[in-house]
Amino acid sequence: MSKFLLPLLLLASNVLLAQNKKPLTHDVYDGWKSVGERTISNDGNYILYAVNPQEGDGEMVLQNVKTGYKKTFARGYNGIITEDSKYAIFKIKPAFHDTRQAKIKKKKPDDMPKDSLVILLLGTDSVVKISRVKSYKTPEKGSGWLVYHLDKPLPDTAAKKKASPDSLKLKVDKLAKLADSLIRKSLDSVKGKIEKEELIKAANKAVKEIYKRADELETEIADAEGDDAPGAGAGTEGTELFVRNLGNASSKSFRLVNEYLLDEKGRRLLIETTKNNKDSNSKAQVLLYNLASGKTDTVLRSFNDAKNFVFDEEGNQLVFVAERDSSSKSLQKFYKLWYFKPGMDSANLLADKHTVGMRVGFTVSENANPRFSKDGKKIFFGTAPVQPAKDTSLVDFELARLDIWNYKDDYLQPQQLKQLPQEQRRSYLAVTRPGTKEIVQLGNEDMENVSLVDEGNADWVLAQTTKGNRLSTQWEGRSKATAYIINTTTAAKTKINNNSYGFYSASPNGKYVYWYDPAAKNYFAYNVVTEEIKNISSKIKEPLYDTENDVPDFPSPAGNMGWVGSDQYFLIKDEFDIWQVDPNGNEQPKNITNGYGRKNKTEFNYVWLDRDKRFMEPGETILLSSLNKQNKYGGYFNKKIDVVSDPVKIVEGAFANGTVLKAKDANQFIVSRATPAAAELYAGADLNTLSALTNVAAQQKDYNWFTSELVRWKMFDGKMSEGILFKPENFDPKKKYPVVFYFYERNADGLYGYRTPAPSASTINIAYFVSNGYIVFDPNIYYKTGEPGQSAYNSVVSAAKYLATMPWVDSTKMGIQGQSWGGYQVAYLVTKTNMFRAAGAGAPVANMTSAYGGIRWGSGMNRQFQYEKTQSRIGATLWQKPELYIKNSPLFTADKIQTPLLIMHNDADGAVPWYQGIELFTALKRLDKKVWLLQYNGEDHNLIERKNRKDLSIRLSQFFDHYLKGAKPARWMTEGLPAVDKGRDWGYDLQ
Repeated sequence: MSKFLLPLLLLASNVLLAQNKKPLTHDVYDGWKSVGERTISNDGNYILYAVNPQEGDGEMVLQNVKTGYKKTFARGYNGIITEDSKYAIFKIKPAFHDTRQAKIKKKKPDDMPKDSLVILLLGTDSVVKISRVKSYKTPEKGSGWLVYHLDKPLPDTAAKKKASPDSLKLKVDKLAKLADSLIRKSLDSVKGKIEKEELIKAANKAVKEIYKRADELETEIADAEGDDAPGAGAGTEGTELFVRNLGNASSKSFRLVNEYLLDEKGRRLLIETTKNNKDSNSKAQVLLYNLASGKTDTVLRSFNDAKNFVFDEEGNQLVFVAERDSSSKSLQKFYKLWYFKPGMDSANLLADKHTVGMRVGFTVSENANPRFSKDGKKIFFGTAPVQPAKDTSLVDFELARLDIWNYKDDYLQPQQLKQLPQEQRRSYLAVTRPGTKEIVQLGNEDMENVSLVDEGNADWVLAQTTKGNRLSTQWEGRSKATAYIINTTTAAKTKINNNSYGFYSASPNGKYVYWYDPAAKNYFAYNVVTEEIKNISSKIKEPLYDTENDVPDFPSPAGNMGWVGSDQYFLIKDEFDIWQVDPNGNEQPKNITNGYGRKNKTEFNYVWLDRDKRFMEPGETILLSSLNKQNKYGGYFNKKIDVVSDPVKIVEGAFANGTVLKAKDANQFIVSRATPAAAELYAGADLNTLSALTNVAAQQKDYNWFTSELVRWKMFDGKMSEGILFKPENFDPKKKYPVVFYFYERNADGLYGYRTPAPSASTINIAYFVSNGYIVFDPNIYYKTGEPGQSAYNSVVSAAKYLATMPWVDSTKMGIQGQSWGGYQVAYLVTKTNMFRAAGAGAPVANMTSAYGGIRWGSGMNRQFQYEKTQSRIGATLWQKPELYIKNSPLFTADKIQTPLLIMHNDADGAVPWYQGIELFTALKRLDKKVWLLQYNGEDHNLIERKNRKDLSIRLSQFFDHYLKGAKPARWMTEGLPAVDKGRDWGYDLQ
């Protein structure tokens, strides 16, 4: 009998424990921890990771996965383990409290608390800590060296304090008396009272004393006036840089360093120094330091600005741009491209506005980073039009300020203005070769996208242009592109393809250009040698696109997984499986996953374990992540390239996949994995035998948490839908719970995700609401073109009616909430049903007729494409089908709304025009409906400022608690907050 009683007793015990747990409060957010950055040593022995609260002091943890050694460092971040797996290096932030207090005291940037640097020798207790470090670097593909750059040192506290005005007056008087004494002695000499020699001796002594005291006095007066600047025209001085040999702990320092660059193999260090503001004869310099020999070469001196330093892959060549000829008052500055290699006396000029091949009116761009080809034989850089000098005869306050919109413009003025900083910095790709005296211009105004091929080794680049098609972005959201190959020696162009919606890419070794054509729903490849275009996927009968696409546009591709071998094969995906295709289109495509994905309704994605790899090797076994579309399980599989076979399952289960890191030289993994109960970091020799490194879930052990389950129901149109049902951990089927429906489009695949308690950027926090006695349901929504509002009704209201049949649901206490597209759907639904007691709509479109012609101020784009082609799903222009715009706009049936509605719409919204929320609010206010509008000043579509997120979280809970749980309303709901009380009173108190 006991074997039957024990499980019942355990179940009863768990229920009792859950009943005793407390609900989450808004106060828990700041301290709620999560796993942050993480890295693994190349030998697989050590893992370095951070655990951070949302606000406050986090920690860096170093752990040996084999011995169990574990050490924690308060406030650690930005950590690395060196390539030789010998050292862990990371920074330490100042204490959160100290930084906060410094901000309150409005300390200057140089006086703020600064980071420290920790150097830890792995396997020992040897720890070196260095104060006031602003940055550090180690070789990406080398070891043994550390370079760190210090912040400006703090002022000497032992130095004398600034003089008071009274003390300065006394010193001025003394100086005047000294000068007066000298004058009197001169007069006495004239009268013959003292000898001439005595006068000369006294005069020399007095003059020296006067000059000395005058200099001291000038400094003290400047200090007393608060002028700590180095002097007129002086720039910011650099600070000290140290090069540390990690093996023997020796170091070398360089003063006045402004910028530095370490080549990836750790052989050479580029150093740019500034002038010494106390020495008028000092000069800025670019130096090259050889870490092995200790030799320092002078690359360039006496310049105004040098930047964009780049080494070649071997660290043997250096290129950069610099300007050295203008005066401080020059209205134009001309940058030049400079080249240096060890053994040269100084950098050679490689290109300027006079170089052969430079377009007339063009010069070297200061805004483009030069780049060597992988083999070091070519240097790519940017050119740009010479900017006209500012006309100083024009007076700003006499000039008209306006924007002129023209029907022939490629882009609307708001989009042009939004892109203005980018356009002012735009450069056009050019190439030169060391030792030559000419350049080849590759890009121009018509070729807005030019990319290197085979890491620059190919003798051609890939260019794409949307010229002639740009206007259509206004209503299509994108433009057709034409692709060209441009020869890097002759600049000769060869057109590949004309006017396709696809984005063109080059194969890793440069043998093919490939693209997906959405209109044809197939992949194409262009053979660079034969100049032939082949449809390389036409023989695949399964759809290679999103079969659930429900916007009035071409469906997106299911995706590709890259290339195999030296451009030998290309891997593409259908909805579930992976296909190997011949880029020449000759061989029959192979379903290398053998139909396993489709049979098991499982999607696969390639996990790139080595980010330096550009392609997979033939016969290689690769790692795939998986998502089962039926039960939403995550998982991992192994799959051998070239072989048609079922993928080999490693692990699959009720979790959401995260990131996977593998040690470079060992079979050791770090994996992040989430379930509704926890989001932790794991380690193991394979993905099926992982051990937890973290236990951040311990923070929620005292709180009533949530469970999630997949629910399926029949919608009004007879089709099945699915959604996620969130219940409290202490759920009691005998109770009746209020329900909040949150939705956007389709979120059910995220069934096993972790929901972090956090202040809201725009939507309800599911963990908070469920912990506080709500049930939350997130239903999938499926759309029909022309009927976005009714589609939401078909899904959400049918889900509400389904849940209302459950004995544990209080059907009289149901609410809805959504943001952006979700906010629109909320606003629409309350015009069609009164079954919801309360509704929250963030950034809702209320009037599609006015929103159609509006601007997305974040990008400057017109919103027409949104309705004709994408999310709003009308599928026609306003003049083609005005009835659809009106039918789907909540504003035109606002008089039907009976549900209390809380709107949030912020005055800096970059996605949905702010006036949409205002139109809905003013209509409902006139109709004497219960409506509120939260307008966060200077905030975007979703809240950015944490203080505002905290405020919204409180108001959302107060609003729904009142209408769904019978709590007293807050004063901001019953009385509002007058503008005269803004910033003094927040109206949280309950009435």
